[in-house]
Amino acid sequence: MSALFQNYARRPISIVEGKGTLVYDSEGKRYIDFTSGIAVCALGHAHPAIVKAIQAQSEKLWHISNLFESPGQEKLAATLVKDLPLSYAFFCNSGAEANEAAIKLARKHTGKHHIIVFEQSFHGRTFGAMSATGQDKVRKGFGPLVEHFTTLPFNDVAALEATIDDSVAAIMLEVVQGEGGVNAVTPEFAEAIQAICDQHGILLIVDEVQTGIGRTGTRFAFEQTALKPNIVSMAKGLGGGFPIGGILGTAELFETFNAGTHGTTFGGNPLAVSVAQTVIEHIFNEEFLANVQAKSVYLKQKLAEALPGNKYTVQGMGLMLGVSCGGDDVAPLVTKLEQAGLLVVQAGTKVIRLLPPLTVSEEEIDEAVKILKSVLIG
Repeated sequence: MSALFQNYARRPISIVEGKGTLVYDSEGKRYIDFTSGIAVCALGHAHPAIVKAIQAQSEKLWHISNLFESPGQEKLAATLVKDLPLSYAFFCNSGAEANEAAIKLARKHTGKHHIIVFEQSFHGRTFGAMSATGQDKVRKGFGPLVEHFTTLPFNDVAALEATIDDSVAAIMLEVVQGEGGVNAVTPEFAEAIQAICDQHGILLIVDEVQTGIGRTGTRFAFEQTALKPNIVSMAKGLGGGFPIGGILGTAELFETFNAGTHGTTFGGNPLAVSVAQTVIEHIFNEEFLANVQAKSVYLKQKLAEALPGNKYTVQGMGLMLGVSCGGDDVAPLVTKLEQAGLLVVQAGTKVIRLLPPLTVSEEEIDEAVKILKSVLIG
């Protein structure tokens, strides 16, 4: 009998080894991993550069506390904000922590409490992040949530305009809703959000926990939209599999997050920032990002060729794609795909989410699409 709380609906396989896009279970079965740890293993499993970074840093220093200066954090922050309209970074351990920090920073800076969020969003499972999440299934059973979050329909300009008043501190959204169905912000909605923020002095928080660090073919997904965030949250791909999260903020916010306002014991520890530095030096590279975009085009093309468009539609950006299955419940399909050797995850109940490592090859894409076709079409 397990001594673990059963809060995960675990699949009945145990993954014990991985290399690149391929993983193997305890029985030796091979799988193509189109989950990458839910958009975490951006450079694939056991990437040699990450292994080397962990080994080298582990022989020097693991943890020292944020009471002391951190050259590694300084270097990582400078690399992340270079050539972006963002100036400062704060590092923590996860996406939920990053979103908590973003919410705290927005409230403290503006002196207001009201934050607008959107249906089908997902921002984490801590109380603040859960309160910002527009999915009842995430919030159910936990009693009173953090107040002053208003949840609106996604991509609905009229609903947003009707809700704006002087009480609003921030608007918070994902450029592509990962857990909520791989729903991308429309150009019209992004333009409306930015115009509202500019006109009313409202802060814009963009949750890039899943979309950031090259996942959509640019450093951050907001770079492909009209959005100009004041705060960006990040995690998942930032550490390539090692836990690290953080926020980036504009220069105007610097004085708000002063000494004692927010902190973390383990956030930005030397091991984490060493790994993250390695990851972004690989990904924040024009050639690498161009390859992600090219693989996205290739994957979409192969899916279009394999799946009939009258039932299956492909949505999303970069290598964060969803296959909408015409209203069918995809849970049984996910199980069948796993049995056939392809690991995927759901996005809601009707969409299969594809999140391969950014290093996936065309040959691996071909094999994955072949498995998808055999399971979905026969």
